[in-house]
Amino acid sequence: MRMVGAASVLFGLFMLAACGGPKAPESPVAANVDGERIAAAANDPANWLTHGRTYAEERFSPLAQIDDSNVNKLGLAWFVDFGSTIGLEATPLVIDGVMYTTGVWNLLYALDARTGKEIWRFDPQVNKAWMRYMCCGPANRGAAAWKGRIYFATIDGRLIAVDAASGKPVWDVRTTDPSEPYSITGAPRVVRSKVIIGNGGAEFGVRGYVTAYDVETGKQVWRFHTVPGNPANGFESPAMEMAAKTWSGEWWVAGGGGTAWDAFSYDPALNLLYIGTGNGSPWQRDLRSPGGGDNLFLCSIVAVNADSGEYAWHYQAVPGENWDYNCVQQMTLAELEIDGKPRKVLMQAAKNGFFYVIDRTNGKLLSAHNFVPVNWASHYDMATGRPVEIKENLYTDTESKLITPSPFGAHNWHPMSYSPKTGLVYFPAQESSYVYSRLPKYEHRKMRWNLAQNPDVKLPPGVTEVIPSTTKGYLLAWNPVTRSEAWRVDHRGPWNGGVLATAGNLVIQGAADGRFVIYRADDGGKLWEMPIQTGAVAGPISYEVDGEQFIAVAAGWAGSLPIIGGGLSNVHHAPSRLLAFKLGGTATLPAASTPTLPSPPASTASREVIARGETLYGQWCRICHGGNLVSSGMTPDLRYMTAETHQGFNDIAVRGTRANKGMPPFADVINDADADAIRAYIIERARRDSISSLLPLGGEGTGEGQQ
Repeated sequence: MRMVGAASVLFGLFMLAACGGPKAPESPVAANVDGERIAAAANDPANWLTHGRTYAEERFSPLAQIDDSNVNKLGLAWFVDFGSTIGLEATPLVIDGVMYTTGVWNLLYALDARTGKEIWRFDPQVNKAWMRYMCCGPANRGAAAWKGRIYFATIDGRLIAVDAASGKPVWDVRTTDPSEPYSITGAPRVVRSKVIIGNGGAEFGVRGYVTAYDVETGKQVWRFHTVPGNPANGFESPAMEMAAKTWSGEWWVAGGGGTAWDAFSYDPALNLLYIGTGNGSPWQRDLRSPGGGDNLFLCSIVAVNADSGEYAWHYQAVPGENWDYNCVQQMTLAELEIDGKPRKVLMQAAKNGFFYVIDRTNGKLLSAHNFVPVNWASHYDMATGRPVEIKENLYTDTESKLITPSPFGAHNWHPMSYSPKTGLVYFPAQESSYVYSRLPKYEHRKMRWNLAQNPDVKLPPGVTEVIPSTTKGYLLAWNPVTRSEAWRVDHRGPWNGGVLATAGNLVIQGAADGRFVIYRADDGGKLWEMPIQTGAVAGPISYEVDGEQFIAVAAGWAGSLPIIGGGLSNVHHAPSRLLAFKLGGTATLPAASTPTLPSPPASTASREVIARGETLYGQWCRICHGGNLVSSGMTPDLRYMTAETHQGFNDIAVRGTRANKGMPPFADVINDADADAIRAYIIERARRDSISSLLPLGGEGTGEGQQ
């Protein structure tokens, strides 16, 4: 791997054209992408120009050199290890033989798409201690390209433009307030010479918004807030004035939430940008908005004018959002015949368990059917477009309720795919439950978790046994016209990877148990698989260079469930890596290794101290290091601490001596005595646990699995 200059990259583009692969553009500019080229992506199958390959976010590749008749000859062409088990969620771009992708800690890479050889890398030097203000690890879902530049965002709230030929920074703007716990994990999109980016942080109490920046200068063009602010400060737009009428109390103190942290899509003909919005802050609506109300635009799809950010229409999937249900899942645009009429539609398989088909010209709901069992709503009233909630399942401050889907969702951020050849939508579905409860009173705590869930209420009988035994995951093929399941493939458990469909009658997905698998698109028959030693949750892509089709995926176990699943999730120890496959590929991965659980040091801590340490661990450590002290492998599993780490534990946890590695200081909430108690709990758990408690890799199971 080496750094090369602009001249070398341009020479490479000329050589690609000479070799008969994807032709270099007439003007040999690296990452020569614009709106016209993205809109014509159907005629440019060799490249992956934007996050979902097209503005419609179909994630369908027209390439068919690899198909259901020869996929058994597929082999690993190349791989790149990123030297860390921190997970990867990025969708790479491939433009004229060069791959652009984000890796661990937001590093941006340009690679030769034929060989994986590094051309350049750019390190944005993120504030790793910002991990404290993130839900689910320092992930990044990728970059965007436009007229010779690559754009990406960082966990600490910056949007950066980099020269595609040299990897040199062009501009760097802060798109969030550094005094607020915002973060960014999503991939930007570029629409009509504007870079679009959202943000996350609802659980910490922020106010969501989406911003458009000028591609040349980084200057802000427009901003659309997804929830209203304090009315005393005035409203930024008529849309916010309208939304404020659906809130009550002093919601703005806790931010409100509604963060747009992942999905966007765009219709060039309508010039509408579609925004998927997040959950409320705090989760429980009576505490967030005590007088009731729909709380616009929580868990909504909002259409805005791409030039001005002006509101066009919205559809709210969950009025008065109450369960951490967000609508940031992928929105795919298509033209379907619905009830005998051609319709321009937007499709989403939402976290709440319903599959939505919406008229994207006006926001009218065309259908909403559950694709997994749900018990928060019975159905949707098509006259009003609203869910019919099951009132007896609403939780209170004195009574908890076991609700499905859980906050992990029936379908989370993992990309889905739509094949115009089969007419089916493919996505990772999962069944899981969660005990919801609410605090009797709520007081917002800035820069802290603010879920307002009450851990002290009485649990429903048998819930401890019910949740693991009813948790499962599968690959689902859904027919959006007949509003029904076409086929499914059961997996060992949930949190399986994003999906790619191709014209070769293939559906491609990474599995949570460490396999990369290919199925027939029409019936779900398994055609090929390879163990890749770690979970691949990101969306695969396909591209062509020099007449050869490749399939690639960023593999690295990541996300909320692997981090906080508490032993219900697979554990992987392999490094995060980028893998590319082709027919006849002969590369091999290094042998996998599994560390052994070391003998913990002696401890004389009392049961009371250990119990206090368990409580403190749950408050401050669990979100990164795992429930019940079982980490996914992408963050340090504290049961494996070395003698050196044990010795310096208090300095690390309280004073932040490893902040530069992503472990921030917690001196504002714990002291040395608290750290001693936490370490005593860790030692006690390590004594009781063994490596045999971790789930093995490999094999397809019954569908009964782990969250």
